Amino acid sequence: MIVGAGVAGLTAAIALARRGWQVEIAEVGPPEAASGWGLCLTGPSLRALDELGLADACLAEGYGMSTVTHVDVNGEPAGEAQLPRLLGARRPAMVGIARPALHRILYAEAERRGVVVRHGVTVAAVDQERGLVRVRLSDGAVRRVALLVGADGIRSTTRGLLGLETSLGFHRQMVWRALVPRPRWATGIHQFAGKADTAGLVPLSGSQAYVFLTENGVEQSVLPDAELAPRLQQLLAAFPGRVEEIRSLVSASESVVRRPVLTALLEGAWNRGDGVVIGDAAHAPAPQMASGAALAIEDGLVLARELERHESVGAGLQAFVSRRAQRCRTLVETSVAIVGLEREQRHHEAYPLADSCHLLMAEPA
Repeated sequence: MIVGAGVAGLTAAIALARRGWQVEIAEVGPPEAASGWGLCLTGPSLRALDELGLADACLAEGYGMSTVTHVDVNGEPAGEAQLPRLLGARRPAMVGIARPALHRILYAEAERRGVVVRHGVTVAAVDQERGLVRVRLSDGAVRRVALLVGADGIRSTTRGLLGLETSLGFHRQMVWRALVPRPRWATGIHQFAGKADTAGLVPLSGSQAYVFLTENGVEQSVLPDAELAPRLQQLLAAFPGRVEEIRSLVSASESVVRRPVLTALLEGAWNRGDGVVIGDAAHAPAPQMASGAALAIEDGLVLARELERHESVGAGLQAFVSRRAQRCRTLVETSVAIVGLEREQRHHEAYPLADSCHLLMAEPA
């Protein structure tokens, strides 16, 4: 039983089903729940998806790229990072992809593998009993399963039901996203340093991209939907150069969101008995490293590998956590360090830190 049909949950379901597990997913949202802007599948994401036979489908749906261009506060180029091509020289280092497109690819493969996805339900209670996990769902149904996987995000319910606790860190940043037409010059990620905030652009397809802006030094708050696009345009007005073109595109965007930058990191075990949490439920980085999806996808693959290698579920879960803990901690802590450098306008220090972390993530999972 997996709780959550997001990136982590669907990837874990596919990886487990490929190894002979019967998998059911409880997803509180409707089938069309995946919406919004997009995300970046970095090299480690593509490497893991390639093992599942899904990398080329993502490359076909998204926009392949290999460079991150940094632009300083005056609108001048400040360097270009070439990310590692983990799938070989003929395929790009990463791909920007719309969230609904990625969801469709993962969902279709899960169904093809026999995974059952139940929508409108989530986990309500968990008890460990004689080598099985008794799971009561929110609709009253009960399942006795050999393995429970909580892949239900940074505010995971499963985490608490397993007795695993962590606090969420808010870093006085709000991150904005807006879907816009892709400018012809945007063939890779562009990051623009500002005097107060940070902005950028990520291509998602030949015709579409998303604008991002990280608003510094603010408290958590909610703005009316009607104010989102005008406020984002106002924040982008502080940037020179090509951001002016991006700013003009935001006015026509029908999809603008604003969310707090939150992080989480479970200390110690991620498992209790034969239950475990993965993805953002265990380790949620800040978005500055664009690697939350990479960690989630790797989690699903490594979890299935370790369960196959060990005779008991408990031993497999312990090996999984041992194998993943330091890698995920490094990514989360690096993302938090970059948040601090951005707030202090120390962009020249943030860029090499991100580059070194990408190289570390290029090592096998």
